[in-house]
Amino acid sequence: MTGPTRRQHDARSFDGPAAPNRGGRPSLQQAEQKRGLIIDVATTLFFDQGYGATSIEAIAKHAGIAKRTIYDRFRDKADLFDAVIHNVIGRIRPTDLAPLFEGGSFEEILRRLAALALRAALSPQAIALHRIILAEAVRFPELAHAVNGEGSKAEAVAHITSLIERERSAGRLNLDNAQFGAEQFLQLVISLPQCRAMGLGTPMTQEELDVWGQNAVNLFLHGCRGWQSQCC
Repeated sequence: MTGPTRRQHDARSFDGPAAPNRGGRPSLQQAEQKRGLIIDVATTLFFDQGYGATSIEAIAKHAGIAKRTIYDRFRDKADLFDAVIHNVIGRIRPTDLAPLFEGGSFEEILRRLAALALRAALSPQAIALHRIILAEAVRFPELAHAVNGEGSKAEAVAHITSLIERERSAGRLNLDNAQFGAEQFLQLVISLPQCRAMGLGTPMTQEELDVWGQNAVNLFLHGCRGWQSQCC
């Protein structure tokens, strides 16, 4: 009996979704699913065990894949952690920030931004990520580099800077350095509630967070306009 013809062999090689397991090239969808699996498993292990205690070997084992599969997609553990950061940020922030800056007064826009910033910064994944950075950034400087390279904060600062410059040009604000003001606004809104959520004090209730956001906006506006603050 003769063996299968070349055409028969090719037909069997591409018969159904199991073909990649017999040496075929995985589809784009399968490749994306594999990448998503790696990121999800890495996120769980990084958050549960810390960055230093989590190895590529452990991630591969928990994902049920070979280490080579991870290295085909990520240069090293730092590159994978960078992907985890982008994935976490992508889940807790809107895909497009621009609509937040449209419609309403300057104060109304800032109130919307404060509410969004608090929700994002105090989400469980954001808190877990912040804990890792604080705990291990000294031993692993690449962590801080990965966070600094994440563009969402820079995008928010750029939008707020433009907003402040617009108000300043209209004579409604007295603030020379718009970017400094934008950065300070975000810090004013987020820093203390985030610290308390991490255990440095009693976490705020939702009602307290609502009041905090309003007071932070009032204080920022009063300072920029040269008024005496009455809010706190």
